[in-house]
Amino acid sequence: MNEAPDELDRTLHALWGHLGGGLSPAAQMLAWSDWAIHLATQPGRAVRAGIDGAVVQAPDPAHEPRLSGGEWDAWPFSFYRQAHEAAAHRLRTFIHGVPGVDRHHEQLVAFLARQWLELLSPANGAITNPQVLRKAAATGGTSLANGAMHWLEDAGRAAWGPPPAEAASFRPGHEVALTPGKVILRNELIELIQYAPATPTVHAEPVLVVSAWIMKYYVLDLSPHNSLIRHLVAQGHTVFAISWKNPGAADARLGMAEYLRLGIMASLDAVEAVLPARRVHAVGYCLGGTLMAIAAAAMARDRDGRLATLTLLAAQTDFTEPGELGLFIDESQLAFLEDIMSRQGYLDARQMAAAFQALRPGELLWAPLVRNYLLGERVPMNDLMAWNADGTRMPYRMHSDYLRSLFLDNALAEGHYLVDGRPVSLNDIDVPVFALGTRTDHVAPWRSVYKVNLLCDTEVSFVLTEGGHNAGILSEPGHPHRSHRVLKRTKNAPYLAPDEFLARSQETTGSWWPCFQQWLADHSGPRRRPPAMGSPRRGYPPIGDAPGTYVLAR
Repeated sequence: MNEAPDELDRTLHALWGHLGGGLSPAAQMLAWSDWAIHLATQPGRAVRAGIDGAVVQAPDPAHEPRLSGGEWDAWPFSFYRQAHEAAAHRLRTFIHGVPGVDRHHEQLVAFLARQWLELLSPANGAITNPQVLRKAAATGGTSLANGAMHWLEDAGRAAWGPPPAEAASFRPGHEVALTPGKVILRNELIELIQYAPATPTVHAEPVLVVSAWIMKYYVLDLSPHNSLIRHLVAQGHTVFAISWKNPGAADARLGMAEYLRLGIMASLDAVEAVLPARRVHAVGYCLGGTLMAIAAAAMARDRDGRLATLTLLAAQTDFTEPGELGLFIDESQLAFLEDIMSRQGYLDARQMAAAFQALRPGELLWAPLVRNYLLGERVPMNDLMAWNADGTRMPYRMHSDYLRSLFLDNALAEGHYLVDGRPVSLNDIDVPVFALGTRTDHVAPWRSVYKVNLLCDTEVSFVLTEGGHNAGILSEPGHPHRSHRVLKRTKNAPYLAPDEFLARSQETTGSWWPCFQQWLADHSGPRRRPPAMGSPRRGYPPIGDAPGTYVLAR
């Protein structure tokens, strides 16, 4: 008798969540009311903010880079820019620094205010953007007509769900994900790929690559020139990689425990069958790195010595400072999100994409809209853009486990994350760690990634590279405008704060890939003949060519 009211509540909750774009209206109201009440009870602070907000400084490109450039210096566009800057400055003055306001609430209010400011930017208007007007005049209005056609095309795609037509030029196994290999394991969650050797001899220890299941694995095996997997194979490493299944509603009950058991531990068993008595270089990217860190801690606890090293690429292990993603994580937000997922069994790729776009709306949302629909331009799709459009879903239980235990409770860093019913500690990890952060990462801020130095009392080589969460990883040798800095902390050495790391490390021009490959080689044994593909006698025969079948599912 109690289930019907609960189901009604969950349905209504999910409806409200959908209408709010996944944002909890309760969380928004709490944040606004907290800020408004404290501001209203401090009239002196409000008066000072009003006076300070009336003083507008020179336009700051950091706040709205789309309003920079000579075209915006001419009237009336300079007036539009100044009015927008004045409103933005006044809002920032009123919102920030109100005593008594909960920090999370202040950040959420500032985030929501920024969404409105970005929406109302004169760069978004056909008659307030000088670039739009200039191009429309130069083309006799053709640019606006082209933009209308682009809008119709994209509206149809949003309604029916087909991928962008240009994405057909970047198909896994045809134009991307081309490194030769064989699938040697398939279960209900993963396919494990073993890549074919490219050198007469290989390093003794194999490499297991664990990507995030938020997106498909082949971001690390894009085109041949920017494939990290191909690069490692070419340098004599035996590489295995997990390709995650794109889950559907039937997979709603798959949780973090299943991702650990069916993903990482099952893969380690297969690698051990192919290469008995060889320790493994474990490489985890993003959420795959967080899961790999959990696995490494559990293995250390259980005296499982199969790991040689642990590499964490843009992967967080402490979630107290997760950047603006933390704005979406509180009890109210999770309650709405869980009810949305409970209705469909998963979190859809488009829902995730909307959250990431909200973190940088000017760059990721409004600038593309202006370019496509007002300027009538299409940016030619590249391999990274095509991969980004090849979205995946996340099962209800896994996503809920992940957000609650890691983001909300910070259970891994605080030592109460359970694996097989027992807590794990990252301090138990005693293998060398290579940790990489990317300077402009909005998903895993590098200072948050750096906290692995606080949690692991082992040798840690930390690398900071240019670029964002994805582009910083795709940093092949010869890539322009790339540099990195690295500093090794020996076991039991004193902790260095992030600013000390910046002061003591030396910036090196070029890709971080050779540095990483050399680090792997330094922690490897003598080279020897490559192993066979799979191990039929031990139950892991080759069952198909890379990139497999799971990566093709939509």
